[in-house]
Amino acid sequence: MEAVFKGDSLLIHPDAAYGVMNTFVQRQAREKALAIIKAGEDFLAENAKRPEVKTTASGLQYEVITEGTGEKPTANDIFVCHYRGSLIDGTEFDASYNRNQPLEYGVSQVIKGWTEGLQLMPVGSKYKFYIPYQLGYGVNGSPPVIPGGSALIFEVELLEVKKR
Repeated sequence: MEAVFKGDSLLIHPDAAYGVMNTFVQRQAREKALAIIKAGEDFLAENAKRPEVKTTASGLQYEVITEGTGEKPTANDIFVCHYRGSLIDGTEFDASYNRNQPLEYGVSQVIKGWTEGLQLMPVGSKYKFYIPYQLGYGVNGSPPVIPGGSALIFEVELLEVKKR
């Protein structure tokens, strides 16, 4: 800033400054999230040992609570569901049940863990998703309720699929 005020030449071109700052912020976020990431990885490693929990190639874990018999949504569909989301310590951060209003959204317009998990579910199912941070909100999280690097647990009840 001092160089700008003095009219001196800059050490970095203004067009490159955004990239440098973005890299710095991402690195800081990752360092801040390391303990949370480790706790999530440990939780998921233990959870994977439970016989009722299945793990996909991406690392998504899911547990079938109730298996429905309806159609499964595709990435192009719209889903209608009730859900409850929590951190691995049990802290609930959101629940459509509390609003008595199901969520209606595009299957491919939600976090990666949901996009993948929803496509496994026939309508009428209730699953529990255990989502690693990379398939959730990443190292940045979703402040203030979801810290960066958080593994997440969602109980999802698929009520309906709408074709686009």
